[in-house]
Amino acid sequence: MPPATNGAQDVGDRGLPHSPDLPERRLALTFDAFDARHHTLWLRYAHTQVGGRAAAETVVDTTCARLLEHWPHVLAQESVARYAWAILKEEVARWLYEHDLQPVLVDTAAFHAAIRKLLLYETRDQFAVLQGEIGLYAAIDRLPERQYDVIVLRYVLHVPDEDVAAYMGIEVATVRSHVRHARRRLAKDLDVRGTETGE
Repeated sequence: MPPATNGAQDVGDRGLPHSPDLPERRLALTFDAFDARHHTLWLRYAHTQVGGRAAAETVVDTTCARLLEHWPHVLAQESVARYAWAILKEEVARWLYEHDLQPVLVDTAAFHAAIRKLLLYETRDQFAVLQGEIGLYAAIDRLPERQYDVIVLRYVLHVPDEDVAAYMGIEVATVRSHVRHARRRLAKDLDVRGTETGE
């Protein structure tokens, strides 16, 4: 069963009103427009979790099928983007469970660059030591779910704070708070001394 939502409506989705007599073709057009706006990011996020393009496409196709099947119900939610994000995450979790896998961040270069920026390392030597001796993936994986999503969306996929907030159904200030807490937690987990934790 799709999760209930109760957050603020995403500005980009306000043009999607629902009424009982909305013709089927118009419903399909609103879905196509919504999908066109979000599909690429969904694919990129799924790819970071399931480890391959084909698997990511399967996850997103299943997500889209679920959304389209219940599209009038989806349109009735306070935030269509947040509701769709929850469905995407359910499908990612289902795919990983069915394949007995854990989430992976497959674009290693992008991930390491994101972590470097995230923790604001002072020297390359320090980062090289961390790369060689500490499981960065494991450190990220140990973050609470919301901090994990914020870090992946903001630093790996380069999604603006406002869009991260819309996807997750939280305020922009909360996105930034999650970043600060994630920085502190990662710095402690990786034993990084002198790491700056400001924005």
